[in-house]
Amino acid sequence: MHLIKQNIERDGSGTITLKPEDPEDMWYAYNLIQPTDLLKAQALRRVTTTSATGSTSSTRMHITLLIRVRRTDFDPQASTLHVSGQIAAETPHAKIGQFHTLDLELQRNFTLEKAEGWDSVAREVVKEACESGSKRMGAWAVVMQEGEAAIVGLGGERTVVRARVKVDVPRKKGGRGHDKGLEKFFQTLLDTLLRHIDLAEALPVLLASPGYTAGLFQKFIMETATRTGNKALLAQKGSFLVVHSSSGNVHALNEVLQSPEVQARLKDTRYTRETKLMDDFMTLLRKDDGRAWYGPKEVEMAVEKGAVGRGGGVLLISNGLFRAQDVAIRKRWVKLVDKVKDDEGGEVRVLSSEHESGKRLEGLGGIAAILTFPLADLDDDSEEEEKEEETAPNGATNTEII
Repeated sequence: MHLIKQNIERDGSGTITLKPEDPEDMWYAYNLIQPTDLLKAQALRRVTTTSATGSTSSTRMHITLLIRVRRTDFDPQASTLHVSGQIAAETPHAKIGQFHTLDLELQRNFTLEKAEGWDSVAREVVKEACESGSKRMGAWAVVMQEGEAAIVGLGGERTVVRARVKVDVPRKKGGRGHDKGLEKFFQTLLDTLLRHIDLAEALPVLLASPGYTAGLFQKFIMETATRTGNKALLAQKGSFLVVHSSSGNVHALNEVLQSPEVQARLKDTRYTRETKLMDDFMTLLRKDDGRAWYGPKEVEMAVEKGAVGRGGGVLLISNGLFRAQDVAIRKRWVKLVDKVKDDEGGEVRVLSSEHESGKRLEGLGGIAAILTFPLADLDDDSEEEEKEEETAPNGATNTEII
């Protein structure tokens, strides 16, 4: 993501103009754009004109529209983002209040104004989105079998299939046709891989397959680099790691990422750090010593008691909670994040719902915490609090008592 222009006041009001440059940027935009925000972008809209004789004609025109967002629709497979809303500024071809869907596209600017102002979480999303590729992309993976492969980018927020390669390879091994087909497949795969990765970043590249396909591909890479004198590729020999997978399908990637050798290689990436945090949390939870709690009420109570602060306190929260349609709910979680970071001095990790660690966290309600000191019976306290909220003396609700 490229930051084109930023104009934010001290009170959080203002606009930011961004340009998505790769598919993962659409995921960041999806986590940034909320209902009631104002979004300005180019749109393709059908315009009907009436001539002096009364005849009408219809054409599709590129125009710039400002809409008040009502709904976002993100396709994770195609990395496309559709934003629906009502037109908020009249143009010669569109009236205020009309409905329109903006399709955000790569290499096209969009300008966003947050209805409730740019809070700390929204600003952090922009910061992460605009980081260089080497910081955002933790590693690359090629999951393959003979004739088929998927090139996957392991980003900070999600894993993205960047390209698929398919070349017919005769099944009869040892024959001339099979060897030529396999060589053509490897050459096509290598050419595609080099179009996507930046060798200067020296990121790990996992080569995964059942059998010996991945190992043969690594050998082909080095032989090709030697033959062509590609010094940059030769210098990255240590970046390639061959690992076994049960299949050549991209779904085998989760299995690959769980192997100890891969986790050791990726130990400095965000993906592995967050996986380890969730593992540490689950270990503490099994110990049942009061230092690991999950669930909205329980975690909020732990924060109020000062147990998620300096000295090891960690708040784990899913980015899905910040996509709530209700502004009040989003504010609730932003306030909690700010309290842990700014007031208590604790660590906050916003986990992506697209990563395995984030999915595990969503199974626990989307929020959990590792405490600096043990607290007991937070679940009992939260149940009592809920009962007090539901029922007041004489059967009246708390909202009826003055």
